[in-house]
Amino acid sequence: MSEGKEVSLVIGTAGHIDHGKTTLISALTGVDCDRLLEEKKRGITIELGFAPLSLDDGRVVSVIDVPGHERFIRQMVAGAGGVDAVLLVVAADESVMPQTREHLAILELLGVRDGLVAITKTDRVEPGMAELVEEDVRDFIKGTFLEGKAVTSVSAVTGENLGTLKKELAVLVNRVRPRPRTGALFLPIDRAFPISGFGTVITGTAYRGIARVGDEVEIFPSALQGRIRSLQVHAQSVDEAYAGQRVAANLSNISVDQLERGDVVCHRGVYRTTRCFDATLTLLPTIAEPLRHWQRVRLYVGTSDVLARVALLRSRQLEPGTEDEPVQLITEEDVICTADERFIIRFYSPLITLGGGRVLFPYSHKPRGSAARNAAAQRILKQSVVKSPEERLQLWVEESGMTDLVQSAAAVQETPADLAAIAARVLKTGAILELKGDKPVYLSQERFVQLQATTLDELAQYHASFSSESGMPLDELARRLKMTDVKTVRSLATLLADRGSVVLEENRVRKPDFVPKDEGEFRKNRDALLVFCRKRGWQPPTLDEARSVLKMNTKSFAALIQGLRASRALAILPGEYVLTLEMEERMLDILRDLGSEVTLAAVRDATQSSRKYILPVLEYFDSKGLTRRVGDVRVVRAKP
Repeated sequence: MSEGKEVSLVIGTAGHIDHGKTTLISALTGVDCDRLLEEKKRGITIELGFAPLSLDDGRVVSVIDVPGHERFIRQMVAGAGGVDAVLLVVAADESVMPQTREHLAILELLGVRDGLVAITKTDRVEPGMAELVEEDVRDFIKGTFLEGKAVTSVSAVTGENLGTLKKELAVLVNRVRPRPRTGALFLPIDRAFPISGFGTVITGTAYRGIARVGDEVEIFPSALQGRIRSLQVHAQSVDEAYAGQRVAANLSNISVDQLERGDVVCHRGVYRTTRCFDATLTLLPTIAEPLRHWQRVRLYVGTSDVLARVALLRSRQLEPGTEDEPVQLITEEDVICTADERFIIRFYSPLITLGGGRVLFPYSHKPRGSAARNAAAQRILKQSVVKSPEERLQLWVEESGMTDLVQSAAAVQETPADLAAIAARVLKTGAILELKGDKPVYLSQERFVQLQATTLDELAQYHASFSSESGMPLDELARRLKMTDVKTVRSLATLLADRGSVVLEENRVRKPDFVPKDEGEFRKNRDALLVFCRKRGWQPPTLDEARSVLKMNTKSFAALIQGLRASRALAILPGEYVLTLEMEERMLDILRDLGSEVTLAAVRDATQSSRKYILPVLEYFDSKGLTRRVGDVRVVRAKP
């Protein structure tokens, strides 16, 4: 294989059993895809087979040979799920058969949209029979994605028209767009085996991203962690393998008996398992009965095969032929899937193909109540028209209202670095907003308007209570908005200030039309209160005692206390005792002088006070983490 000739594209075979798929692939590639002894013995394909197809111009594409027997539909779906185009095989001595129809239906459900047809075994029929079969085939493919595509009659035995078929395959490769290489690696496993001296090797078709030698990976659904030791594409060692290629990866730290078909090799730290995903579902028009809500089905997604329930969101049953219906799939065991991945469902018993669809959001949850179901259906319909990571992120932020970079990366299934780049492009459109902080936070426009309204309401209340203060401290605004990161709140305040909604000065924020009252009276009352508390020493006054001494009315006194609490100048203890910051610091010095472990009695004696006053102080210190109660003693936190 010449360097630069590898094409990231997979062509899959399809067709009825014994229609010559494996023989045709062998004639085209020189590779016998039936590798198992049982396959040789029985003369049928049981497992997936793989071969490189070299075109006349030197390009090489991957070919997957799938079983044709109805008992091996799982293997067929596992192979077909990763193909970009199909080579449909119909034998000239039998024409269109049941598995021809089922395979083509499955391919359409899996989103395959290009291919061609080969009529095989022309050496076994009378002259003219192949032309009649070709007419049957053209009638059969009307209305499908194969309508109008090439139909070539060939014989793998005599070599008749193999050259023509190869030229048609080259034309097919020219018009099929390779899968994009962006995104985090997602590589479903279809084979796993040991090689002496190397360890565990897996093979599969990469759905997303790039695999690189040395990459740290996770295997789902088991969450095993390993590393890619080496890579091969078509038996050639490579440093990188891309989406759309057949890949063999030698994995370190993972044994073969820990793996099975259905597992997926993933970029570490991006994906996670699920038991509920949003999807659109299409039912085949040929099924004999409707699909009922909560019906148990076999779900084929990637290379996995699990039992699941179909949750209908808009009706109690779906009629045959229904297209793109919003549903949820609830699985009976953990599965791993990625957005836009295709799936197939079959009756639990008997095993008849029902339909298939597209995964839209892998990490969903079952709604409760009709309103929630309607909302979920509308969300899924929005998801169904998403065409890019940027649109997916925008929809996620709009649904979430407010979300950070890490949460967004997990939901959109991108690495944090890639997500940040995607977000930067969306931010330029103005569809979402960003708040800076310990980690970026993304806001929908609707959520920003809500936060703006809430902030202005909270500021109005604060100004009414603390009319002498220049504004609300940012940490107080964070508390009222239930936002833990003050840096994020500062970013929000900055954004609001840029739009003229608020004024931000140092660590305080206020409404533009707010003018603080003269602080002279406030300072006078504050100083009087602090002096009074200092005189009381370790018999701190109650709020009522303090208000009585200061001779203030209830409203003015409440504003004074709220202002001092907001600035952390004092705290209110159980029993409504007033503890100033000055007395708090003095108590901390006393505790440290008494040693690392103190008793209530020791503190009482050191302060010449009583249990009535000292117990609330110590309990307050416990709540702040300055002390920790262990039995009858308190452990004092070491001085920073």
